[in-house]
Amino acid sequence: MNFVEELKWRGMIHDIMPGAEEYLQKGMTSAYIGFDPTADSLHIGHLVGVMMLKHFQRAGHRPIALIGGATGMIGDPSMKSAERKLLDEATLRHYQECIKKQLARFLDFDSDAPNAAKMVNNYDWMKNYSFLDFIRDVGKHITVNYMMAKDSVKKRLSSDSNVGMSFTEFSYQLLQGYDFLHLYQNEGCRLQMGGSDQWGNITTGTELIRRTLGAEAEAFALVCPLITKADGGKFGKTESGNVWLDRRYTSPYKFYQFWLNVSDEDAGKYIRIFTALPQEEIEAIEKEQAETPHLRPLQKRLARELTVMVHSEEDYNAAIEASNILFGNATSDTLKKIDEDTLLSVFEGVPQFDISRDELSAGIKATDLFVEKANVFSSKGEMRKMVQNGGVSINKEKFAEPEAVITTDSLLNGKYLLVQRGKKNYFLLIAK
Repeated sequence: MNFVEELKWRGMIHDIMPGAEEYLQKGMTSAYIGFDPTADSLHIGHLVGVMMLKHFQRAGHRPIALIGGATGMIGDPSMKSAERKLLDEATLRHYQECIKKQLARFLDFDSDAPNAAKMVNNYDWMKNYSFLDFIRDVGKHITVNYMMAKDSVKKRLSSDSNVGMSFTEFSYQLLQGYDFLHLYQNEGCRLQMGGSDQWGNITTGTELIRRTLGAEAEAFALVCPLITKADGGKFGKTESGNVWLDRRYTSPYKFYQFWLNVSDEDAGKYIRIFTALPQEEIEAIEKEQAETPHLRPLQKRLARELTVMVHSEEDYNAAIEASNILFGNATSDTLKKIDEDTLLSVFEGVPQFDISRDELSAGIKATDLFVEKANVFSSKGEMRKMVQNGGVSINKEKFAEPEAVITTDSLLNGKYLLVQRGKKNYFLLIAK
């Protein structure tokens, strides 16, 4: 597999340094991408870089994931308008372990293959590097004029926010450049990759390598486009914030729904970038989409591939079942099987009422519960009429007796009652 050709048809190359493609065809080499450890989970904004490393390994090369323990303590000024908070070492180490577990779902770290992936942390080679040694060994090779010419620096200095840029942030590109030099010398790394906003930082690294080791030193840069949405909105953001790879922050159901709900135009782009499906298969799905757009085969396949890759086949199947609760013919058995987080994700936004667990324990008439304790129906007469007409379900089972007594035995997960009025109106009662 030709790595550069693979990225080209997937639309994953924004810029590439001359000579890089030819060098990669000579044999196995190493490349790295840096991940700033700003949380104990990656989010889908990181997935482009992760997929670049995945394709790099598929092409027979050796991917290196660099955790920016040192640079993460400073903060990259690229595309930012303010400095980020600094983290302590214990937190950074914890974040590193969490991120490696997530990357292991995409990359082979553990086999004895010559191109097995490796994770490194730049804090390990920066923590004992004195300031005097750094400015003598590294700073002397890169001029201030060169650093000032970078877009990330110019943008911050010309912004209207009056925030300016600290020396700490200004030095960021030197630190990232030194990472490349260190990996070049110690890991045989010849290529650094990243998003297009990283081009300036990456080329500082290639420049540092040449000025330190001589013009014959071969080091290259490759960057991918920044991912956008067809409607101009920010990719990977929802009303509740980032879409995370960790189920504690974004449930597998919500993760699945995010990909399922992308536009047709975005689905065609994303399935190339975020999956490893071959070109012929993607084109076949696109043909199917053109013929039956209402069935949304692109979105369904995209959601399946990503949910299985990030979570598991079981989580994907659970997400399908959960979707059927709202949009299909799910049964009460399906409802009883889903976990509490998924239940709350599915019914996020529906009217919710707190009810007394003590009253449920003693037993309470349905008409009292759904009219007086929770405003599901405006009157007992309305409720009786809807029940008689077969328009009421409790926990996905038809409810036939309005005067029946409801107890805690009916609670889902020992806590919830789901009431459905008509086809589309849901209410979630929470026993407290």
